[in-house]
Amino acid sequence: MEITRHLLFNLSLLMIYVYFSHMWTERQNTISLSRRGIALFYIAGTVISLAFPFKLSCSLHLDMGLIPVILGGLYAGLGPQLALFTMVARGVYGLDTSFVLQCLQYFIIGLALWKLYPWFSKQKLKFRIQFAVGFCAATSLLTMISLEISTPVSHSLEVWLAYLIILPIGTCLIAYSIEFVRKNLLLRKHLIKTKKLEVVEQMGAAISHEIRNPLTAANGFVQLLLEDNVNTSKTKEYLSLVKGELESAERVIQDYLTFSKPAMTEVEELNVKHELSHVLAIIQPMANKNSVEISVNFAAVGFIAGDRQKFRQCFLNVFKNAIEAMPSGGRLTIETQFTPSRVIVLVADTGIGMTKDQLERLGEPYYSTKEGKGTGLGMMVVYSIVRAMKGTLKVESRNGGGTTFHFSFPSRKDNRL
Repeated sequence: MEITRHLLFNLSLLMIYVYFSHMWTERQNTISLSRRGIALFYIAGTVISLAFPFKLSCSLHLDMGLIPVILGGLYAGLGPQLALFTMVARGVYGLDTSFVLQCLQYFIIGLALWKLYPWFSKQKLKFRIQFAVGFCAATSLLTMISLEISTPVSHSLEVWLAYLIILPIGTCLIAYSIEFVRKNLLLRKHLIKTKKLEVVEQMGAAISHEIRNPLTAANGFVQLLLEDNVNTSKTKEYLSLVKGELESAERVIQDYLTFSKPAMTEVEELNVKHELSHVLAIIQPMANKNSVEISVNFAAVGFIAGDRQKFRQCFLNVFKNAIEAMPSGGRLTIETQFTPSRVIVLVADTGIGMTKDQLERLGEPYYSTKEGKGTGLGMMVVYSIVRAMKGTLKVESRNGGGTTFHFSFPSRKDNRL
């Protein structure tokens, strides 16, 4: 039973390695594995398989080397490479007659695996596992036959049983693990593709809806302009309205472009206090109209690197949303804080706030808290710009208790008074 225990110990080491490799793959949260990573996985598995051989004689050793060679050849097309690596590693035990026979065996196996790989990859999951186990069993049988012919050993019955049973079982377990990882990666890739298509559909619906409304209105005013009895004052009024509707459609398109391409094209040093003051000057008429009082508390210093236009657009969207959340008036507070490494911007309103579910969905495509009056593009743009500027955004809100936005940006090292 010593041979059986030794081979089972080797198989346990191999299974532990496969388990931790699987855990590492899950933690990477990737949708595909690199060719180099797959090769390293099988090479390391081969090293583990050959590290603890059972010594039958001075020059004859039994190990689990067939398992990673066969699986690497069938699943990754690495049969010749792994076979060559195994032959070189076997040379450490000595160059004698058994070494030559094993080299010949691995040469044939590597060549067979190289030919089988394209066909094997097209088969169904269940058949792939069955074929891998059968190939391992047949190869193990040929190995034992060649062993009996070249170097008969004692306890041959135990050697035969251990080698012909444990290796196929190990191949079955590891092949199943490989298939499990492959299936997970395919499901993850399919899920990401489905989500992307869903986002595109939602974005398309949102944009078409938001653009159609102003274009429909503009078309109506153009129809009025075509009437014969339109006087000059009415013409100017209609043209002004058409211009406003077209600008509204342009803003929707600009928001979408900013979301889809948030990269900073013109990075420059920004004085946060100056830029926020500029945005507040733009939004002040809207605040007055909605009876919203604006309160500011700016730090003396605060410089960041970013795109000036996108930074202004980001906070214009936030301020606009905050004012719209206070239909009966309220207070909008903007505060900046400075540390040697970060510039913090706090935007707080006393508006209607958001529920926990609304807060969790904030920034999702085509999700708006304005009950059919918005597309959600504005907050998507905000999150996109903040990420592009290597910043972070945290939102706190309570239903009926207002909302606070916590912006944090990397500060410039040369912040100064």
